[in-house]
Amino acid sequence: MKLVIKHFPLPSHDYARKAAIAALAAGKQGKFWEVHEKLFVNQNGLSDTKVEEIAGEIGLDMGQFNKDLKDPAIASLIDRDLSEGRHANIPGTPAVFINGKLLNQRALQGFYQAIEAELKKKK
Repeated sequence: MKLVIKHFPLPSHDYARKAAIAALAAGKQGKFWEVHEKLFVNQNGLSDTKVEEIAGEIGLDMGQFNKDLKDPAIASLIDRDLSEGRHANIPGTPAVFINGKLLNQRALQGFYQAIEAELKKKK
């Protein structure tokens, strides 16, 4: 099993792109998952102030974090992820693939059926 995280900030979510940038900026300090989780929990109330508060709670070097928020390499990575998602016809997030096939039934039973079907092919 391989978990791959791609950023696909939807335009319908006003703060999605900034949140993706913040998570990647935190990742440069080894705190991607901590910030990602807090951003997700607070997704309906995100703002620049809230992101700064989260970064402070996590204990990030705020000078470095603020610098990394403006890093063009991070913006470029998100643009690449978006392009790849569009190319793969991603309808939204989260999107799950099993052996290269988009999983439409994301309930536990859908995962089970898709994995079982793939395992049967290997026999």
